[in-house]
Amino acid sequence: MGNSIFANCCRHVTDLIFQTHSFNSAERAPLLPKSPISCTASPDVSLPVQMKLDVSEACKCLPLYPDIILSNASNESLQKWPEYVQGLPKEKSSGETMKPCENSCSKLRVAVASLIKQTEASSALAVLPGDLEKGSATQLNHSQSLEACQNCGKLEANGLDSKSFNQEEPVVPADKRAAAHRMPIVDWQQNRDISERGKASNSEPSLADPGVQLKHKTYASNLGSCEAAETPESNHSVKAEKSQNIQEMVLSVITDENTHVIQDKSTCYLLTNPAVDLDPDLEVSILPSKQKKRRRKRKLCFLEHPSGMALMNGDGSYEHLKEETRQNGHEEVDPGDDANDQEVIVIQDTGFTVKIYAPGIEPFSLQVSPQEMVQEIHQVLMDREDTCHRTCFSLQQDGNVLDNFAELKTIEGLQEGSVLKVVEEPYTVREARIHVRHIRDLLKSLDPSDAFNGVDCNSLSFLSVFTEGDLGDSGKRKKKGTEMEQIDCTPPEHILPGGKERPLCALQPQNRDWKPLQCLKVLTMSGWNPPPGNRKMHGDLMYLYIITVEDRHVSITASTRGFYLNQSTAYNFNPKPANPSFLSHSLVELLNQISPTFKRNFSALQKKRVQRHPFERIATPFQVYSWTAPQAEHAMDCVRAEDAYTSRLGYEEHIPGQTRDWNEELQTTRELPRKNLPERLLRERAIFKVHSDFTAAATRGAMAVIDGNVMAINPSEETKMQMFIWNNIFFSLGFDVRDHYKDFGGDVAAYVAPTNDLNGVRTYNAVDVEGLYTLGTVVVDYRGYRVTAQSIIPGILEREQEQSVIYGSIDFGKTIVSHPKYLELLEKTSRPLKIQKHKVLNDKNEEVELCSSVECKGIIGNDGRHYILDLLRTFPPDLNFLPVEGEEMPEECKKMGFPKQHRHKLCCLRQELVDAFVEHRYLLFMKLAALQLMQQKASKQENLGVLENGASAENGTVGSEKSESDDGKIEENVAGLDQVKELAETIASDDGTVDPKSREVIQNACKAVGSISDTSFDIRFNPDIFSPGVRFPESSKEEMQDQKQLLKDAAAFLLSCQIPGLVKDCLDHTMLPMDGATLAEAMHQRGINMRYLGKVVDFIAKTPTRPQLDHIYKIGISELITRSAKHIFKTYLQGVELSGLSAAISHFLNCFLSSFLNPVAHLPADELVSKKKNKKRKNRNLGNADNTAWASMTPQELWKNICSEAKNYFDFHLECENIDQAAEVCNLQKITLLREISLKTGIQILLKEYNFDNRHKPTFTEEDILNIFPVVKHVNPKASDAFHFFQSGQAKVQQGFLKEGCELINEALNLFNNVYGAMHVEICACLRLLARLNYIMGDYSEALSNQQKAVLMSERVLGIEHPNTIQEYMHLALYCFANSQLSTALNLLYRARYLMLLVFGEDHPEMALLDNNIGLVLHGVMEYDLSLRFLENALAINSKYHGSKSLKVALSHHLVARVYESKAEFRSALQHEKEGYTIYKNQLGEHHEKTKESSEYLKYLTQQAVALQRTMNEIYKNGSNANIMPLKFTAPSMASVLEQLNIINGILFIPLSQKDLENLKAEVQRRQQLQEAVKNSEQLEAEDAVSEEREAEPSIPSAEVPPAQSSA
Repeated sequence: MGNSIFANCCRHVTDLIFQTHSFNSAERAPLLPKSPISCTASPDVSLPVQMKLDVSEACKCLPLYPDIILSNASNESLQKWPEYVQGLPKEKSSGETMKPCENSCSKLRVAVASLIKQTEASSALAVLPGDLEKGSATQLNHSQSLEACQNCGKLEANGLDSKSFNQEEPVVPADKRAAAHRMPIVDWQQNRDISERGKASNSEPSLADPGVQLKHKTYASNLGSCEAAETPESNHSVKAEKSQNIQEMVLSVITDENTHVIQDKSTCYLLTNPAVDLDPDLEVSILPSKQKKRRRKRKLCFLEHPSGMALMNGDGSYEHLKEETRQNGHEEVDPGDDANDQEVIVIQDTGFTVKIYAPGIEPFSLQVSPQEMVQEIHQVLMDREDTCHRTCFSLQQDGNVLDNFAELKTIEGLQEGSVLKVVEEPYTVREARIHVRHIRDLLKSLDPSDAFNGVDCNSLSFLSVFTEGDLGDSGKRKKKGTEMEQIDCTPPEHILPGGKERPLCALQPQNRDWKPLQCLKVLTMSGWNPPPGNRKMHGDLMYLYIITVEDRHVSITASTRGFYLNQSTAYNFNPKPANPSFLSHSLVELLNQISPTFKRNFSALQKKRVQRHPFERIATPFQVYSWTAPQAEHAMDCVRAEDAYTSRLGYEEHIPGQTRDWNEELQTTRELPRKNLPERLLRERAIFKVHSDFTAAATRGAMAVIDGNVMAINPSEETKMQMFIWNNIFFSLGFDVRDHYKDFGGDVAAYVAPTNDLNGVRTYNAVDVEGLYTLGTVVVDYRGYRVTAQSIIPGILEREQEQSVIYGSIDFGKTIVSHPKYLELLEKTSRPLKIQKHKVLNDKNEEVELCSSVECKGIIGNDGRHYILDLLRTFPPDLNFLPVEGEEMPEECKKMGFPKQHRHKLCCLRQELVDAFVEHRYLLFMKLAALQLMQQKASKQENLGVLENGASAENGTVGSEKSESDDGKIEENVAGLDQVKELAETIASDDGTVDPKSREVIQNACKAVGSISDTSFDIRFNPDIFSPGVRFPESSKEEMQDQKQLLKDAAAFLLSCQIPGLVKDCLDHTMLPMDGATLAEAMHQRGINMRYLGKVVDFIAKTPTRPQLDHIYKIGISELITRSAKHIFKTYLQGVELSGLSAAISHFLNCFLSSFLNPVAHLPADELVSKKKNKKRKNRNLGNADNTAWASMTPQELWKNICSEAKNYFDFHLECENIDQAAEVCNLQKITLLREISLKTGIQILLKEYNFDNRHKPTFTEEDILNIFPVVKHVNPKASDAFHFFQSGQAKVQQGFLKEGCELINEALNLFNNVYGAMHVEICACLRLLARLNYIMGDYSEALSNQQKAVLMSERVLGIEHPNTIQEYMHLALYCFANSQLSTALNLLYRARYLMLLVFGEDHPEMALLDNNIGLVLHGVMEYDLSLRFLENALAINSKYHGSKSLKVALSHHLVARVYESKAEFRSALQHEKEGYTIYKNQLGEHHEKTKESSEYLKYLTQQAVALQRTMNEIYKNGSNANIMPLKFTAPSMASVLEQLNIINGILFIPLSQKDLENLKAEVQRRQQLQEAVKNSEQLEAEDAVSEEREAEPSIPSAEVPPAQSSA
């Protein structure tokens, strides 16, 4: 059977298995490693018997960060599944049958892959079951599925509201300065790093390699909206429209030539005949093979383009791009127009090769792209091993110097084979400095000290230590492990199951490469600098002083012509050239001549440098700090010394004027045009680059401010009130200056306000309304102080604030002003942000209209831009923490002890909560309206009665829902919801055709859910409600009451839905937090603030299934303890002088973590002696007058404070008098608490083994505290187009279109690289998914290569022991095993287990998966005893967390039985297999394939046991003459081990024969007919209410944004 037919067949099956998804459903950031919030259960598919899936529970619970993130809701219409909108989950019925959503919402549905080995008729199909507990034999009906999934949490609201808000206004051309942002010069060197690395190390060609030819690329317009099946009628009309408009529809193919992802070599399918009838399923998937056209291959170099040029057409004009695809919603498009706007960007980008002639080396060829700038060739040459020592040169073609910022395609005569000459240019002071810095960077390129010190965006990676270069050529270089004896499988003692030791040194193993080859002893600026005037006139630029390894002291002059030796010594200045002077254009060439050791070692160093993986070398976009570091020698370093004192203004900036005008840069990049994809990429790239630079500068400035190195602009005022300006950034401290926050909680409120403000800035930036500007904002916590860094509005320092503010209030609502332009701009943000326009009274009792909170200020800068600032109350207040006199809270809140007085009155709800609440209300709205319509039909009177109940309160509506579903009016409801949807649209269009009764239905539903509009669903919040000092006019009294009720409902929703939903997700293992940060992330995803942590932990403690939530409880308690300790540590540090910092920190840690009862603080000696000096200076110190108060703290006092802090802040009763009691009662690890407190406060400690339990001496000394780093919060700009491609790719994968999914994910990867550069957490997610897809599609080496990049990136961007990194290590180990690299696989798994023990400990559900992996690999290499230790530990953990009767436990029993069989211990094997068999039989029934398999295996074991017994009897009877039958002791085959590894990691391959395929086709047809029949009967039912045209339209997806919000 032909491939295309087979692919079509599979596609239909997957359409059935994965009902179509809606991709505007709201998962907040699917790129980040988060579990999805809600899900759908698999629809009812019973496939033919031949294809019954042998599905075990092992994959039921995906890893913490599922590789394929499910879209939130099935696209089945609301009309079809009324249960979807039930307000509250119902109890599951008990019984043996499996419930559809019993254990996990992140279950991957069984995806039948459309990727088949080309020539085989009996092909292996990849299947991704997240939940192996349900075979498809288990019949599920839709309503059950959806009902069960209710518990998995309400859908998050409104699509991408919170992320990539799209723009509707016309784009104003960017101003002239925009050109300056075209050149992320330094940054693109990173990508060159990658490309060169690809060549130098013979590793696989990555997408970055200029040498890799990418195929001709095209963007199909509909990629963003991967909609699948539509109704036949609509198909017809859509096809007709398409056929008129589509001139060319192209599938986006993104792959490199060496990748075997796309097995079909006919690159991409073109459809040029507009009349061809398109199958809607194939809109952006597959075009049947008949239409394939061979085409010329184009070369495309992606990574190395500066973002701006990445996707322009070859001729450089933008003509083709004017009608750019609208798929990503950057203009507001009517859904109906979709079919007409099928313009396609075709990027014709032919790469070519040029020849480079450089002095002193052989000519070489270089692959370039027409989109590149000349500057980028410079970067490549500065990174290449043989030309890296040159920095000051020009490139010339036929004697003409090429402009650095010209694109190659604009240069006349530059073509394939052109010759470019590297010509040495004369130096200037700036060029000489750049040269010296570059040489120093080359000398330090293998030295990790910058990473340990948190400098220059360097960070650590240890992967290469564990792979020992095995992964070289995608694992093709060495195939270790094929011969068994090479493998040393013994794990380190401390990682064996049951071990109690948690060594710290193993966290950062010493890398062999880090013992650097010494090239020079000293390279420093000479004391004779700068050259005197007469020497300047001889061309001297500066002097260097160098001591070579041979101990020769030389003085070097940097002149315009190059570098030469002069005759100066340390004490005598004699600038005349020495004899011989060795004049050389490069410093390296000079040193090569005077020091043989330098020549030898420098060359070896560069070889090593280019062999490292590029991801180990590239800078990260934001600094990552390490909380441990080894003891390092402090070496002399001229560049570091100079950096510290000059703030780098000499050469850091490549733009004139030296200091950067941050505000101008931040705002100009936002003004860049964004009409089409290339423009948007350039804009997003520029925004991201400026943001990361601004964050780095702000962090350095904030540290300088707290360290006292910046002069205040108001030096005469008290220290707390001082403000600072440094490098064009404004800094203020987190104290309540001038009683500004007196009514809100004083200093506590002032400390919280900056983070609230930052959240507001983040949100407004995401909405991205043209013409509305926010300030660059970074919040830095350092040494106990909070510093806010902001860009400066032009002109704001020249006038008083009162004169500047033309919108909002500067005194919290006494004087309030408004401005029509601001109202117009803010109104555009009000819909996505759910902010209601409202009127307030000022001090003169005049009404003022606002569209934000009163604190939000509008200022027009001298540049004419409209800025908004002070966005700390963008979101509505959280009434649970804001007791208001005379206001009664809902019952749910009172039950949990709310409202509760908090320390400050700035508690706001999170945006995620607002979105989830609105989505919840939308479903309620649809449900109510449908119910009334149905009842209107049945009886007019009854209708009115129910309505009153429904409208009375939310509880009433919930009650009515339950009774309604009990009545079983499901069929009626289907039609009802259909009508509601249509009604809402008709009323919104207001054409007067709606009869009053129907209008009343919508009005009543709107009123019941609190919508601000009568005619459509539109929920918004007034952020000023309950704001102290804000008054509202009488006229809006009723509106205020509604708003107050809405806020109370939202507060109750958080407690009654979101917290239980979070706990249920943890119980289902949909969310698997491993440490405090991932728990906080899981809470934030559901919109739960950290101040609710005590309530969450309490809730878990009272849950009946408490033992299965042990891991979450443990993380919760340790988070409570460390957060409380952090609050105390903050004020503790403010009282410490800089000289006593390390002593104070070590004393605090001793009191917190050491068993030693009375640690004594070592006060710095000088502080005790010089009391007088101290008194004079006390006013200058930021802290308290008494600088030694910290020394009197005792462990008892600290722990008492921690308990009271936990009670006051988190409302949690903690009973711990000291660390030992806490560790014992809550089963906490001290090392884990040390890690948590260090990460939260920025402490860096010495890497050594700490003895926490020694009662005779303290654990920490001041020598153990190495550093204290800032903790930085900032805005993370997003790559919206790439994000849409990624989502579409995920969606395709879920539908089973693996190949198309792979292409889209590859495309997303290219776009991410364009925007973020090479390193980013979202690129990491992309690479992980790509690797998974490569693996499933059988391309193991490509999977290995992508996963290796994902691991390196995770280590670099998130941290070496971040839970995400642990996951990545596990995936990489699986791919290593598949590539026959067994010892590497084991090393990686051991590393993952060690990190997990350090971060959490052994008792975690994820540890079971890890131990199963280790046990299986050890079984494969015949280490049976070791294997059993791990597998039996996994069995114990699975039994605890999944219950002893779960299928996961059955699988664990089976794995243990297999090892016992290999050991010939048949009795134990039988015992375990029987346990497994019993579970299968009870859960799945006797006829399930799993049960049968287990039964067969039992028979086999019994036979073996009998045979063995016979043999033994024979031996006893006949002694040495016994006639012994040979017994079969089989070592497991690698294939069988890999199969089991796949199963436990959630990957299944199902072999399908030709006959199966025929059956599959027949089944598909039968189901289609069935669906048609069902549809027709439904339409008949709803006939009287629904017009004929509407029947042909596709139904509304259940998670679709409400009509009122769709513009967002």
